[in-house]
Amino acid sequence: MSEPSSSSSSSVWLASYTNLQFFTRIRRFLQSKAAQKNNKPRTKVSIDNKEVRVAMGGETEDGSLVLQRSVKKLHFGSWEEKEMAAMEIVRLAKEDVKTRKLMAELGVIPALVELVASEVIARRRVAVKALIELANGTYTNKTLMVEAGIFSKLTKNTEVSEDSMMHDLAELILSLSSLANNQFSLASSEVLPFLVRILESSSSVETKESCLGTLYNLSAVLENAGPLISNGVVQTLLTLISVKQLSEKALATLGHLVVTLMGKKAMENNPIVPESLIEILTWDEKPKCQELSAYILMILAYQSSSQREKMAKSGIVPVLLEVALLGSPLAQKRALKLLQWFKDQRLTRMGPHSGPQTGRIAMGSPVNPRESEEGKKMMKNLVKQSLYKNMEMITRRANASGDSSKLKSLVISTSSKSLPY
Repeated sequence: MSEPSSSSSSSVWLASYTNLQFFTRIRRFLQSKAAQKNNKPRTKVSIDNKEVRVAMGGETEDGSLVLQRSVKKLHFGSWEEKEMAAMEIVRLAKEDVKTRKLMAELGVIPALVELVASEVIARRRVAVKALIELANGTYTNKTLMVEAGIFSKLTKNTEVSEDSMMHDLAELILSLSSLANNQFSLASSEVLPFLVRILESSSSVETKESCLGTLYNLSAVLENAGPLISNGVVQTLLTLISVKQLSEKALATLGHLVVTLMGKKAMENNPIVPESLIEILTWDEKPKCQELSAYILMILAYQSSSQREKMAKSGIVPVLLEVALLGSPLAQKRALKLLQWFKDQRLTRMGPHSGPQTGRIAMGSPVNPRESEEGKKMMKNLVKQSLYKNMEMITRRANASGDSSKLKSLVISTSSKSLPY
């Protein structure tokens, strides 16, 4: 009779060791729960005129036994048993952060990550829900999910048509995207196209908000700008800024990307820029959107006479005048800065890369006093005409805020010096 090979012996030993570790963790968990039970507040009840102390929350032991069985089934059960175990974990994980951490110590996260790749939608959904609960409030659990390859599992079965399933996937990815500022790079080639597909196919505003939250977190890391832009995120965001429920988060993400060379170029070459951004400047009920739109326009206009000319042709000056009078303090400040640049561009012959300047004239572009005076008169007439054109609309809106007299005095003045810039 031949002796068993060394490789089979080592396999048996490894399996035995793994089982021992598992049951050790179970025992440690039960001991922890027992300690919690002993620390529960006790109340006094009278039985036959004798005081007896009864522990509150007597269901703790039952919950521990349920978790023990669920973890066993998740590791060693059939697919149906794994699904049922995941459902129990969803319920138990809602207890508190300590419970979620203890469950992670029992090795449930890698098992659930494997279940996410299932072709059965029901199993996949319950596994995703369990991971969402386990990720709540614990950095360690999120890290374990990333290390277990959660992103490759999430994008394995991309044919997801149900809004409820897409919402769960988007919520889980949003939760994990909080790791973007640390050593884990979430801007992978697998996740970004997946998020873009959800944004383009989902009809749920809540689902799209989760996806935009993820993109915002990713865009906050400069190294992620390249993958985001190369995956067409800029185009997707520009199509969403016109949706008022989604505009603020989409604009904030574009604000992160526009400061990069690739992001600025992608926006400059987009056919709906700057018209779509100028339109947002007219949203009086959305001051934050106005501020973000003005910020992006400032970045695009800076040191680019061609972009400023494009904006002028799109009718930005009258809109900026209105924002400068009626916008929020930050929106007013940005609108006035943009107006100053347009004023300076008309007064001087600026080079193609001269950028916004104050009190400076580009080299090689001398301006004699006569031309300067004509430029001032032209700018004065432009401001006057623009103000008169918008006076009725501005006055009507100002009356609603009770500041009519101040605005009318600004509008009726014939001197451009009355403007704060």
